[in-house]
Amino acid sequence: MSKADEIFVDMCNSILNEGTSTEGEKVRPHWPDGTAAYTIKKFGVVNRYDLSREFPALTLRKTALKSATDEVLWIWQKKSNNINDLNSHIWDEWADEDGSIGKAYGYQMGKRYVHHTTDTIDKTLKDTYPSILYDENRSGRGGQYNVWLDQTDGIIYDLKNNPFSRRIMTNIYAHDDLHEMNLYPCAYSMTFNVTQKKGDDRLTLNGILNQRSQDVLAANNWNVCQYSMLLMMIAQVCDMKVGEFVHVISDAHIYDRHVDIIKELIKREQHPAPRVSLNPEIKDFYKFTTKDIIVEDYVTGEQIKDIPIAI
Repeated sequence: MSKADEIFVDMCNSILNEGTSTEGEKVRPHWPDGTAAYTIKKFGVVNRYDLSREFPALTLRKTALKSATDEVLWIWQKKSNNINDLNSHIWDEWADEDGSIGKAYGYQMGKRYVHHTTDTIDKTLKDTYPSILYDENRSGRGGQYNVWLDQTDGIIYDLKNNPFSRRIMTNIYAHDDLHEMNLYPCAYSMTFNVTQKKGDDRLTLNGILNQRSQDVLAANNWNVCQYSMLLMMIAQVCDMKVGEFVHVISDAHIYDRHVDIIKELIKREQHPAPRVSLNPEIKDFYKFTTKDIIVEDYVTGEQIKDIPIAI
């Protein structure tokens, strides 16, 4: 049976049986009818998924893998903060009249920073790292050129050039821009770590997703699948094997109007995990589309429709 199902059921039971309630407290989220949206919550949930063994898609109900991947590509590949660049409506509630969600998610991934310094400008790197820029006035240390990259290109550059660095990470929780975000980032940081397994001819890429808050029913497996897919894509373009995906959630919660749905969901029949792979011809991260995802033998329970979403 799917390991993701086992992890999800254990997590939900732990929240329901051992969690604490926010009922009666001052809370920001509310239901569309204006009623306060209370939760049962658990602090510090950590779930581990070995992507080398199976892809962590729930079988209790179907997770829309291509839609989930489309959202993560919207953030990491398109670096967009506009819902008009997204092929779903999950961000509609937080978009303004122009479709912008403010200086959040993709906007932060696209901001350039001084990544390193160099003695010479290599203009051929533009083909691999589209965001790359150089300070033409040799303003770096010792008269070197400063090299500017955005967070996506910075990750790929480091994994290809310095894979055993312990500093390969992203962070989109930019405090100086929070006041211009229509929703603070929930999944805010990815840390990548490379290991060399004895006897393997290729390196293994592992990743940790840090999330400050998560609606377990609406978003848990969605986030697990999309960042697992991202890890697979980056591993492929860096010629690495994919290893563990670790999901750290500070506040994992079940909303009051989701409790009965969750109780029914975790009692369902479990099935073997689907087989999920990527088009092996893609070697450039910016060439991936949802058409490059291959899903086989995905057997699931009935989909849950019209889940109420707190805003």
